[in-house]
Amino acid sequence: MKKFDLLAATALTLFLAAPAYAQETPATGAAQQAATDDFQGANEIVVTATRRNETVQSVPIAITAIGPELLRNAGVDNIRDLEQLAPSLQSSTGQSSATGTTIYIRGITTGGDNPGFEPAVGVFIDGVFRARAGVAISELPELERVEVLRGPQGTLFGRNTSAGALSIYTAQPQFDLGGYVEGTYGNYNAYGVKGAITGPVGKSLALRLDAGYRKRDGFIQDANSDRAINDINRWNVRGQALLDTGDITFRLIGDYYETDEQCCGTVSVVRGPFAQIINGIATAQGRTGIYTGAPSDRVQGMSPNRDYAERVRDWGFSGELNWDLGGAKLTSITAYRNWRATRNQDIDFSGIDRAYRDGYRTQLQDFTQELRFQGSAFGGVLDWLVGGFYLNETNKLRDTVRLGNDGNLFVDSVFNALAGPSFGGRVQFYGSLGPTVPTPGAVLLNPAVPNSLPALNAVYGAQLAPLVGCFRAQAGTAPSSLCVIPGFPSTPIPGLAALAASPLPAATPGQGNNNDDFRVKTDAFALFTHNIINVTDKLSLTLGARWNHERKALDASINNNTGSCRFFEQVRGGNAAANAYANVLRQLGIFNNLYLLSCNPAVNTEFNGNYTDSFSDDEITGTAKLAYKFSDRLLAYASFDHGYKSGGYNLDQATFDSVLLGGNGAQGSDLRFGAETNDAYEVGFKMSPSRAFSLNVAAFYMNFYGLQSLVFAGNNFVVQNVDKSISKGIEVESTIRPARDLTFQLGYSYISAKYDESNDFTGTPLQGQEGQQFNNQPEHTVTGAMTWEPRLSDSLKGLLHIDFRYNSEVDIPSSNPDPVTGRTAIRNEGYGLINGSIGLQTNDGKIRGEVFVENLTNTFYYITGFAVPEQTGNFNGYPGYPRFYGARVRFGF
Repeated sequence: MKKFDLLAATALTLFLAAPAYAQETPATGAAQQAATDDFQGANEIVVTATRRNETVQSVPIAITAIGPELLRNAGVDNIRDLEQLAPSLQSSTGQSSATGTTIYIRGITTGGDNPGFEPAVGVFIDGVFRARAGVAISELPELERVEVLRGPQGTLFGRNTSAGALSIYTAQPQFDLGGYVEGTYGNYNAYGVKGAITGPVGKSLALRLDAGYRKRDGFIQDANSDRAINDINRWNVRGQALLDTGDITFRLIGDYYETDEQCCGTVSVVRGPFAQIINGIATAQGRTGIYTGAPSDRVQGMSPNRDYAERVRDWGFSGELNWDLGGAKLTSITAYRNWRATRNQDIDFSGIDRAYRDGYRTQLQDFTQELRFQGSAFGGVLDWLVGGFYLNETNKLRDTVRLGNDGNLFVDSVFNALAGPSFGGRVQFYGSLGPTVPTPGAVLLNPAVPNSLPALNAVYGAQLAPLVGCFRAQAGTAPSSLCVIPGFPSTPIPGLAALAASPLPAATPGQGNNNDDFRVKTDAFALFTHNIINVTDKLSLTLGARWNHERKALDASINNNTGSCRFFEQVRGGNAAANAYANVLRQLGIFNNLYLLSCNPAVNTEFNGNYTDSFSDDEITGTAKLAYKFSDRLLAYASFDHGYKSGGYNLDQATFDSVLLGGNGAQGSDLRFGAETNDAYEVGFKMSPSRAFSLNVAAFYMNFYGLQSLVFAGNNFVVQNVDKSISKGIEVESTIRPARDLTFQLGYSYISAKYDESNDFTGTPLQGQEGQQFNNQPEHTVTGAMTWEPRLSDSLKGLLHIDFRYNSEVDIPSSNPDPVTGRTAIRNEGYGLINGSIGLQTNDGKIRGEVFVENLTNTFYYITGFAVPEQTGNFNGYPGYPRFYGARVRFGF
């Protein structure tokens, strides 16, 4: 906490000192006054959070606005970079940067490597809704501004904004010829080039073209080769046309974005008994299974024949019409987007070839139409807005989880290590350990052990001997009198002896999903109104409401050919010998684990078939805000918002429940999860005692009902709608600009985001987490940025920029909390990230050169983590970026 205390004290000192500083530097002449007047004051950025042009300081909403200068100085290339500048904003990337990226606001997100999950934070680029966070993290062109809207924004921004919205505005075409080209080079062989050109092609038509390419080597090394993953290789192109006739403006945008990368690698953090088993298999093949060095080495053992290839193709177009009708304004935004990703993955995260994905494909096609009318009435007393929204989305997924060359060997090695000693030595089920290693059935039927209870007691022990006697009687290798367990069947069963003494049917490499195909079609409609009533010149009341209707329809085709599921198919099908053998394995406590390893829910043939399901959601959301302007420099407000996020489908066959584990079998409705809602209360004030200083404070309390949480249920992944969760806290932001060439931006957030203590998680995967802080959500976050651009001559000025973010300690998603310490297996202690740049530029900023660094102190931290599937006790983490540095040159005209 000492680091946090120091940062907080520094920030507080600047908060308190700024007004005094502004007063101590009065203008002494006309020239100095003019210099003071020609630069933008603190937080005077114009935003459109209410679909109206207002400054940050005049809108009664908790909003962080970031202008073009700070975005450029901070080197913001994509949404993840914004975390350094907005304390309540956080992002996380798991198994895939395309499908596993999530965005948090005030501690709330919807996580999961699955496009069936929709975000709690809506992302909008030039007014167009981006359906998933992974769709929105593409390289960004030159930006006009970014607005981070905190708290539910469903009234105006619509679906899936129950936690907030991120609204990004790109630079528009200009009616003056201009443009730029920028080149970057850095460590990890990083290089990139981007640029834009804009200008008029007539009195009322202007065009703009942006393009960029970026490449960088990976920073996670393969322990078994010279490969490195988590690299960057991407390019984009974007064209715009702006028609402006005065009363009518029309902006047409078309863009294309492509990546061809290797993502995302992990590091081993905590290793359990399975690590030794995996390393034993790998060592026999001359490889490293699980790297046992420090996680900060950023080294992962990978299978030589598997990779983490990830290719994204994203394109779309949009048209925005604004028409001044005199007494009202019409706005229409029409958009179509087509996003698809293809992935491979070494899903055992080790140097053995247990399982992999090959050619996993997902695609989102979205058509959206928004229509708004707005104007004023009663002499400006009423500022009204009404509108409608429509979305048609097709979400397709093809999953391809398959077993590798070591699939059977892994299962046999696990049971040989864990169960072998109970059977007097080595044991296997699938024959991969060689002909000299017996099956458990062969050990129990060993003819060298006489068919008498004393002999069985001597070899198998007094507790196990009666079961062995009955099993031998059923197999027909001993008389029925040897079975002394009351009620246990002892009639000989044909084929049981041969089944038990031989290896079970095994999997062939490449078997598994061939293929699992999912499709979800969504139709969403909404009607909304948002009205500002100016009760007096100082008092205003905002009232808004939105009717939301969504219909989702699922079609799924599950096709598995997993050979190691055949024995369990026989059990489920009623085969007498298979059921007798399975019963004995249950008595031995082996059956369930054998089933889950051999016929993992992700590749289980029991779930083969075609499934359909559909549902509809209806919800009224709304907002009520009361704002009072004490003066032109002080605004106070209080608000209530009701937010909503629709239910959906978990596109993963592992969500189905198995008959053999006590379930009722696969049904389309098993994949469905319910909607979540949010009642949010907020009070705040915005203060600007001078042009040089602004201070904004917001306190919030949000009740979430039915919060969608993806959890591992022991046998499979399920979505648990949590009855009640609470996010509450306080946010402080300040912009200090004591002079035109010096700007400070500071932020602090305290966020308590927890599952409410009233929940009863007994018997669920969240057991013990009642009242606990959400994983990966720091209670305290401090951000800051300083930019100094001192004038060095009549044509040249310097550049010094520093930004930082401090996160307090957090538990990383991995294990359930320890009952004593309350901590998970992976944890980040409090840490800070510092970025900076220094350089020279012309006074108009068109030509500049700088050197930059990201993560100056090379701090090691985890972005997120997880319990490795099928490897009890093994926990892996996704490491954050190491230190990046380089140089950047920009030429503009």
